[in-house]
Amino acid sequence: MSSGDDRQSQVLAKPTFTEEQASALVESVFGLKVYKIQPLPSYDDQNFHVHVSRTKDTADGPTEYVLKISNTEASKNPDLTEVQNHIIMFLRAAGFPTPSVCHTKGNNTISLMSMDNGSKIKSHLVRLLTYLPGRPIAEVPIRPQLLHEIGRLAAQLDGTLEKFHHPKLSCLYRENFIWNLKNVPLLEKYVDALGQNRNQEIVKEVIQLFKEEVMPKLSHFRECINHGDLNDHNILVEPLSSASGDAVYQVSGILDFDDMSYGYYVFEVAITITYMMIESKNPLQVGGHVLAGFESVIPLTAVERGALFLLVCSRFCQSLVMAAYSCQLYPENREYLMITAKTGWKHLQQMFDMGQKAVEEIWFETAKTYESGNCMRLDKSSH
Repeated sequence: MSSGDDRQSQVLAKPTFTEEQASALVESVFGLKVYKIQPLPSYDDQNFHVHVSRTKDTADGPTEYVLKISNTEASKNPDLTEVQNHIIMFLRAAGFPTPSVCHTKGNNTISLMSMDNGSKIKSHLVRLLTYLPGRPIAEVPIRPQLLHEIGRLAAQLDGTLEKFHHPKLSCLYRENFIWNLKNVPLLEKYVDALGQNRNQEIVKEVIQLFKEEVMPKLSHFRECINHGDLNDHNILVEPLSSASGDAVYQVSGILDFDDMSYGYYVFEVAITITYMMIESKNPLQVGGHVLAGFESVIPLTAVERGALFLLVCSRFCQSLVMAAYSCQLYPENREYLMITAKTGWKHLQQMFDMGQKAVEEIWFETAKTYESGNCMRLDKSSH
């Protein structure tokens, strides 16, 4: 979703490559002949869907790619992008549906390119990933079976990364990274973007509760590397045939590793629950199915479970506040930036009004049905 730590410095940092310039990059850096290129939605970087022609050298290779051009702030930290690329490759080798990372003509996974925009020369990191088939989860009805699978996948991903090693891995300790859940108090700098209203009051209260109730517990959470952005547009699905004739979906792709950082297992499940609630017709039920899937791989401790409600509220706050702030910077990108806000404020207010105990009861009781094997709802219930 975002790759920079300081939003203020990114007002003019988003890349502005034309389709012609992007095509030329693919050909000069990666040696592939482009015959079609289209822009893709992005937060503060620039992405293109690239179609390439087959040649005798690439006869067996893929023909569709995603060109990712990082903003100028993110481009100052090539080590971080390199580590992200190696994680993507590591996960793919472990069987996860991640893209393949393409190497440049010089056999690197990234390239730093300069662009003269007339007044200043700016440098941007460029990389090319294979294009994954499938539809974003946001576009399909999400059944409990799929929520459970996504929760399980989130836990497996974080657990697998325990085995990942890289000499520059420490760059994932991103001190003031606004999207890491431990940095919720940093939102105080941006809440004015909401205006004086009930939304701002709720956010301020969540931040205060986070300081009082979550921060003292951080040392008791189990640390891991988080994907950090398993949202409803970063998970792709494909249909399976089912006996009933209803479409049943399975995960076919995991996208966007730009928000990876060191966090905690409970952060990953909280973030996943938040984003799976966005498109759901029954958002309060979502948490139990995702939690059950996650805990089928990595059970949470009592302390971690006790923080889950506030962490989900906090992630809603991060997404909603930063969307409002970013709309001030990039008004032309408003439709993409405000995806979470379409239902997010309603979900956050509902959770806040019900309170932690009532929401936890729904989540934990739903999760408990999986323990007892009473999973009839997997087939019959639809969200």
